[in-house]
Amino acid sequence: MGEAPDLRRRRLLFRSWHRGTKETDLLLGSFAEQHLAAMSEAQLAGYEALLEEDDGAIFDWITGRSPPPPELDGEVLRLLMAFRYRPRPA
Repeated sequence: MGEAPDLRRRRLLFRSWHRGTKETDLLLGSFAEQHLAAMSEAQLAGYEALLEEDDGAIFDWITGRSPPPPELDGEVLRLLMAFRYRPRPA
């Protein structure tokens, strides 16, 4: 039996905010807060695969410094690349 959807989303949100580099934490954490609730099972799987990658590589793909590998260059990465970080209100 698979993981409950709400538990899966909470786990992905935690992983998004606790990456290791502050820049990636802010970007992925904010993205996850905004988009996880509406993601389909397929999109969640794509996001999980993305989170398995190195912070530096993800940051390079998002900023256009290097192209993502074809297996990750899909709907979720394009959604992430279109996302614009906005600081949380204090």
